[in-house]
Amino acid sequence: SFIDEVIFMLLGVWADQAGVFLAWLCAITTVVFAVPITFFPLRWARLMRWRIPAETQLTVYFGRCLGLFILILEGLMARAAWSGEGRVWVFEQLAAVFACMVALHVYGALRREQPWTETAEIGVYSVCLLLTLACFPLPA
Repeated sequence: SFIDEVIFMLLGVWADQAGVFLAWLCAITTVVFAVPITFFPLRWARLMRWRIPAETQLTVYFGRCLGLFILILEGLMARAAWSGEGRVWVFEQLAAVFACMVALHVYGALRREQPWTETAEIGVYSVCLLLTLACFPLPA
């Protein structure tokens, strides 16, 4: 299929840059997503144009839980970027996360359940997925 051909053409084309890609991705996503969602979930949600409910405890709790999962992945990315340890596994996780985030944001857009900023993230996550595939470290 077309998607299989694109993946085959992209997969590992920039594999020699895998560590650099992970280091930059880790730095950017830590600052833009992980830390704000973990420590300031409602501020981050307002910035992303979400309507905040009157009862916020559950929203804050889920935001912090999500932020901590992102921070865990950030730590694994950093380790893989600097030491190479677990690099293939990290790239597999990133490809899965980015593919799922594209699907989730398309679903939200089709249902008109999210602010425009979240719909715009379809493009961001698509680019992240393509870069992840392009930098994927292929076994020797």
